[in-house]
Amino acid sequence: MALWPRVTAAAPSTLTVNPIIYNIGKRFLFSLDPETAHGLTLAGLRMAEKTRTLSIIAPRTIDDPVTVMGIKFPNRVGLAAGMDKEANTIAAFGRLGFGFVEVGTLTPRPQPGNPKPRLFRCIKERAIINHMGINNPGIDKGVENIEATTRFNGVLGVNISKNKVTPNDEARMDYLACMRAAWGVADYIAINFSCPNVPNLCNLAKAAPAADLLACLKSEQANLTNDTGRYVPIVMKVSPDMDEAQINELAQVFMDSQLDGLICSNTTTTRKGVENHPAAARSGGLSGAPLYDRANETLEAFAKAFKGSIPIIGVGGIMSGEDAVKKIRAGASLVQLYSGFIYNGPKLICDCAKAIRDMK
Repeated sequence: MALWPRVTAAAPSTLTVNPIIYNIGKRFLFSLDPETAHGLTLAGLRMAEKTRTLSIIAPRTIDDPVTVMGIKFPNRVGLAAGMDKEANTIAAFGRLGFGFVEVGTLTPRPQPGNPKPRLFRCIKERAIINHMGINNPGIDKGVENIEATTRFNGVLGVNISKNKVTPNDEARMDYLACMRAAWGVADYIAINFSCPNVPNLCNLAKAAPAADLLACLKSEQANLTNDTGRYVPIVMKVSPDMDEAQINELAQVFMDSQLDGLICSNTTTTRKGVENHPAAARSGGLSGAPLYDRANETLEAFAKAFKGSIPIIGVGGIMSGEDAVKKIRAGASLVQLYSGFIYNGPKLICDCAKAIRDMK
């Protein structure tokens, strides 16, 4: 576990989510610009956690401990990166019942992201188009926020990437800087080299540059483990927009490099399922229900190639407990939520964790 101070949370609420309060809040937030609503939601969660009133909307926490990558997770349901970009709402998300929280993406230097508007809802389709561009306060501020976190007793992942202005042939230096900074506070470190909102970033996911980057990261992982006496797993987050040949090539790279884990998958640049929505013409990655089948196909392909040698975190389009179970059956060891959490609220966390726990 990470070395930053944690205080075990008080016993979580055994109440189910109050549907009246949740629906009123959702209607208000969905009346606002999506990015404004996002900021207000996180601020509200932080305030509710600070004042110990989060139990008003908190679902019943599901205990279903499992060990993956040598880490004991309280349950198999986590928060995907992109929700807590500044790493300052960790304890609140933990109180909502997530077994693990992944913060970021964080880059070496702060960056503002792409011009606004850059976040769009496709409500009927239960989807989101995100062109944020990895806006974040930088790794040093992110780590400072993590170190200031109390009352969180779950597993913490720190998602990192290169700055937009850093050329791909210098990307390794950015990833190394973030990895070193996050080492003391992270339970695992996720490498984002597949975000479609950073020009040319996905070129790093071709076999040769991916092998080069991973070799560099694994070498530094060994050095840091020797220096600190603790091992922090490295996981890579892949795109769903790959053909079979690229998946097989990357799978071989990951196995040869003894990668600790894989996150499958990032958002898609396709617009299948939202073709007729006005936001479909916007640039950005599509997440939510329309991504589900495509993400599962990619997950199944990597699981087939790995044959159990590398654990997979399944993410993309989970909208129900049944969806989460299908990810596990497709080969995932853990799952993450993002868009489904936005559309369905905290109850989805409990539903997914319970469905996985009780699956036959």
